Amino acid sequence: MANKIKTSLGSKIVDVLIYIFIALMSLLCIIPFFHVISVSISSDSAVLSNQVWFLPHDITFDSYKLVLGDASMIRSFVFTVVITVLFTLLGLALTICSAYALSRRRMKGRSAINIMFIITMYFGAGLIPDYLLMDYLNLLDTAAVLILPLAISAYNMIILRTAMAAIPDSLEEAAELDGCGDFRILVQIMLPLVVPTLATLALFYAVGRWNSYSDALYYIQSPELKPLQLKLYELVAAAADSSALEGDGGSASQVQEVVQSATIMFATIPIIIVYPFLQKYFVSGVMVGAIKE
Repeated sequence: MANKIKTSLGSKIVDVLIYIFIALMSLLCIIPFFHVISVSISSDSAVLSNQVWFLPHDITFDSYKLVLGDASMIRSFVFTVVITVLFTLLGLALTICSAYALSRRRMKGRSAINIMFIITMYFGAGLIPDYLLMDYLNLLDTAAVLILPLAISAYNMIILRTAMAAIPDSLEEAAELDGCGDFRILVQIMLPLVVPTLATLALFYAVGRWNSYSDALYYIQSPELKPLQLKLYELVAAAADSSALEGDGGSASQVQEVVQSATIMFATIPIIIVYPFLQKYFVSGVMVGAIKE
């Protein structure tokens, strides 16, 4: 009896420590986020006097009016939404086709093809060869350069392939006896059974494209083709340059911080709104392969 009490007490202590750790990690994520929100809706004078930490001071939405009133920012936002949707749809289509084929045991040479996919996860050509390739393909300074090069992820393909490989072969065999071809088996049998995984991969593709700016920084020159994250990068870089010129990070850079924070929220809120709709699929999707019968 005493051993059971000690075990129960020890288990509760461990649970409390785990909850404390999770709470601390959550605060590390939440506090900076609320700080950015507070700065974005605070007055310039409050930011200049370092009064803004967790809660806003002298609440004003002038910075958001400035951001929303910038035609180039709105154009970049719309352009980013369009390429994110196209990138996600194309990425899912390519991932589904490759994962289905590589999950079928009857496919000849699938082991070699799987190895080719895995190699791309560990080795890359580098920036200069990539740039020369984009130039050779006439993709520089086009919307296609933001969509095609990263349209399929080997990591995402492996996740979906694992989910499809776990589906019993008997379902496919029964469908073949009923006269179904590969396309019909994929659409009517496989895809409905891996919806949680597809939702997870859609989130991976969308968030990855939405947050990326490095490829646009290297490949895009036209202002109308600059995504929102690149605009944000340029805004932060401009603030850093003004701070360096002033020597001590003076008033101009601090006022610029208000606009930066508003722009960050403008770029972050859309993807945060999307996440709750996919959350119920996300947990089950990332657990694929974790439980074996």
